[in-house]
Amino acid sequence: MHAAGPRPRPRPATTSRAQFNLGRALPVLVMIVVVVADAITPDAERVDRLLFTVPALAAATWSVWGTIGMGVAAMALRAVLVLGRGGPVGDELLASEGLILSITAVAAWISAVRTRYERDLAEVTAVADVVQRVVLRPLPPRLGPFELHLLYVAAAAKARIGGDFYEAVQIPGAVRIMLGDVQGKGLGAVETASVLLGAFRSTAYDAPDLGALADRLDEGLARYAAWDPDSDAAERFATVVLVELPDTGATARLLNCGHPAPLLQRGTTVTTVEVAEPSLPLNLAGLADSRHHIEEFPFGPGDRLLLYTDGVSETRDRAGVFYPLEERARQWGDAPSAQVPELLHRDLATYGGGGLDDDVAALLVARTGAPAPPDASR
Repeated sequence: MHAAGPRPRPRPATTSRAQFNLGRALPVLVMIVVVVADAITPDAERVDRLLFTVPALAAATWSVWGTIGMGVAAMALRAVLVLGRGGPVGDELLASEGLILSITAVAAWISAVRTRYERDLAEVTAVADVVQRVVLRPLPPRLGPFELHLLYVAAAAKARIGGDFYEAVQIPGAVRIMLGDVQGKGLGAVETASVLLGAFRSTAYDAPDLGALADRLDEGLARYAAWDPDSDAAERFATVVLVELPDTGATARLLNCGHPAPLLQRGTTVTTVEVAEPSLPLNLAGLADSRHHIEEFPFGPGDRLLLYTDGVSETRDRAGVFYPLEERARQWGDAPSAQVPELLHRDLATYGGGGLDDDVAALLVARTGAPAPPDASR
């Protein structure tokens, strides 16, 4: 389990590699099949016409020069087969060789286009990886006396970042955590998430309490909207849960801005941490009084707190039934903390029919009772 950083959508690496290798082998297999079939079939059966497909098949996986080589091999093989049957070297052979040559030229051009797009995609993927590390940087496995175990999956195919976001920082005497979900999807949601992450990182260290921190997050969105009024981010709201965990004592403080309620596990008991007066989501605070109610609850050594987005709780099975997160959390009560995000990820994928329709973020926080070494803090 890669608990210290975002988990992109898992790629079926073994299957993809097998498919790629099969694609590369297919032109060679066609030539082998043609040779074998030509040897065991009557001369009237012209299986050598299958050689026309060799350069076209090669264009899907081979380089430009590899595709050209496959085409030349197909031309040579067809000439050998025709001459081996005692066929005349006439217009028919020359025409077929010219056709293979034409197909090879087109296939080489297709291979060049494909190779260029693959190179561009690799560069874009590399940029996305850098953006992920900057916007959604990996969490340390431990801050003070708290272990952090993260699951992050973006809904968009091949995406590294979605509208879910998270951050944790160590301040004097405590750890502050934010986990949230931006309304909607796409680049606008990513933009809003990046604004909130920047605001949290710049204010979490000196905000006097969670209520002031929530107000500053709202102010960060408002300033960004004023700076770029045409931005899609200015129109979006975000649900957020803010947590403050003192290093000493056995309590935790929580402020919920319209977000799904976290789960608290104490021994074999799993309960929902409800807030008596939830705050409005960020960027909607102007619709009502911005008073914030901070919930304080026991959180001692051995306790675990699961923060999550609605991509977890609103996953449905084929019958439309929501994912039973609280029930699953009870089942995993004895599992090591580091294994819980992986168990959750696998179970969500199975429950949702093999795929996830929304971004998923879940952060399991466990109080161990022992402070981390100095170099483990951020």
